[in-house]
Amino acid sequence: MDVLVASTAEAFRLLFSGNSEIWEIVGISFRVSTLAILAAVPPALIIAFCLAYGQFIGRRFLISLFNTFLSIPAVVIGLTLFIILSRQGPLGDFKLLFTQTAMGLGQFLLCMPILVCMAHVSLQATDRAAWETARTLGANRVQAFFTVLYEIRFGLLAALLAGYGRIISEVGASMMLGGNIAHYTRNIPTAIALETSKGAFAEGIALGMVLLFLAFLLNALLQYVQGKGSINP
Repeated sequence: MDVLVASTAEAFRLLFSGNSEIWEIVGISFRVSTLAILAAVPPALIIAFCLAYGQFIGRRFLISLFNTFLSIPAVVIGLTLFIILSRQGPLGDFKLLFTQTAMGLGQFLLCMPILVCMAHVSLQATDRAAWETARTLGANRVQAFFTVLYEIRFGLLAALLAGYGRIISEVGASMMLGGNIAHYTRNIPTAIALETSKGAFAEGIALGMVLLFLAFLLNALLQYVQGKGSINP
């Protein structure tokens, strides 16, 4: 118990003293995850829209496939990309393994199913009249597309928050693809695993506090968004 209290007190000191190493890790984690989800949003929305409004062969199979990908372990994504990006892999010449780009690619693939499935559900739940009305009033397909997205904006934001929370806290893919290199690919989850294995509990607790605080903010924002979405204008 004394170790826990002492480590927690030291964790607070590290956070509020502006420890450069701790906040560098936090910065790397937020930068990689933010870029990954921003890159995933456009293709995810297009795919979800096509699955909800399109009629083509293989549509139901693709829906089932994305739903299956929701439960795929992060370490499986990491292993697959590790093989592809390794020197013997098809993309080995690009030398992406053990870089922030490789970590971002792994997180991109992890959040895509969440964004697609949640956006697809929101699109199916909305009235198709928004699309038809926009088209009738002279809007082109792109304008009508954004009109529909505006109608489901609360559901889309919920998907964005859920996807971001998923990737910023995952450790398996980041460890395999980034290599946990200090000052370059060491993010919050991989740093927690490393510091805990060394017995440096204070650093692990400090970084864990950052993740817990982020999880609280994301959940609070999600509850607020869901509440706003349920209010009739």
